[in-house]
Amino acid sequence: MENNEQRHTAGQTVRALVQRSHRGPRDLALTTDHPRPTPGPGEYLIRVGAAGVNFADVMRAQGTYGGGPQPPYVAGFEAAGEIVAVGPGVESPFRPGTHVVGPGAFAQFMTMPAVGVLPVPSGWSDAEALGLVLNWATALAALKPLGEVKAGEAVLVHAAAGGVGQAAVRLARHYGARVIATASPAKHDTVEALGADVVLDSRRPDLAAEIPRLTGGVGLVLESVGQATFRTSLSVTKPFTGRVVVFGAASGDATLTTHDLVFTHHVQVKGLHIGALATAAPTLYQALLAELEALITDGVYPPGTPPPRPSPGRGADGVATTRSRPDPRQARPRSLALGTPVIHPRQPPCAVGFDRVASIAPGRPHLRYSATARSAVSRSERTRASMSRRTTRSCSTSSRC
Repeated sequence: MENNEQRHTAGQTVRALVQRSHRGPRDLALTTDHPRPTPGPGEYLIRVGAAGVNFADVMRAQGTYGGGPQPPYVAGFEAAGEIVAVGPGVESPFRPGTHVVGPGAFAQFMTMPAVGVLPVPSGWSDAEALGLVLNWATALAALKPLGEVKAGEAVLVHAAAGGVGQAAVRLARHYGARVIATASPAKHDTVEALGADVVLDSRRPDLAAEIPRLTGGVGLVLESVGQATFRTSLSVTKPFTGRVVVFGAASGDATLTTHDLVFTHHVQVKGLHIGALATAAPTLYQALLAELEALITDGVYPPGTPPPRPSPGRGADGVATTRSRPDPRQARPRSLALGTPVIHPRQPPCAVGFDRVASIAPGRPHLRYSATARSAVSRSERTRASMSRRTTRSCSTSSRC
């Protein structure tokens, strides 16, 4: 699902956010002369309407995302927009003008593999569809084909206020599981509203004792935090029948030895990377997308409807900003902790090519983003994103921004 080496149309350029190094998001910069890509075999050319911002973007910018691209590259993991051209060899293609969501980039135009897209549901905006093929697909894969979730069993979801976490809580509840979730106290109301049966403080020191007391042992753990929670996840899982699906390590790597599995933690541990799954098991990935479409039809996955309101504490340019940590190897980067923010290309005149970030988690406030790589956060929710401190570049053109 990496999509950084794209064919280009001679003489045509677009605006894009380019990561120039692995020194972190401080080196994410707006370019106004990036070559416009041309769709190759099995690809669509997309005019991007909205692009999601994920914690994985920060990891790639710091060079800690396994198999990530080498800079310079166009940043971004997911996008939604309008098909403007169809490459050769696309089977049963959507027509130009159709809005789709899939693996994406922070650019006005990008190519997208046809096998990895879903149509934006009728009546939804591009922004409302973000998360379908990343957050929701990851949560669904973790719960169903890998996690083999069963009705009535206890499912533990770490980082339940994040994009994948919110999807996992909704889906686990839909499939009849008893949902135990962890999140920071400020986000408990958000997670409870999604249907979690119990929400615990993620920093609580006695989690390893409290969760078994509540559940008698967890049948399935969705583990995305890593070092801070991994040992707890192993210890609260039912021996032999319990499953731990690992799809992230936001707090750092954790170790598990063969000795651990034989003598201490008798559990099933499975790894998940949704991009690798899409490539290595395309039939399974297509089945996930088909189930997601059914979940939309059944109303399990509603469109995001964030109320527009400004973030407090904005600077002179109207954008609230945070500074990136000076050394990502010495300190954990601040993460996007509530839902999935989204970048929207906007019409001129504009100060930047991409200028707004909105949380698409239901009921969450809009965030603000500056494409020269300042990012913003809803400080009332303590959401954080590490982005650049570059000064804003201006543009005033008649082209689409």
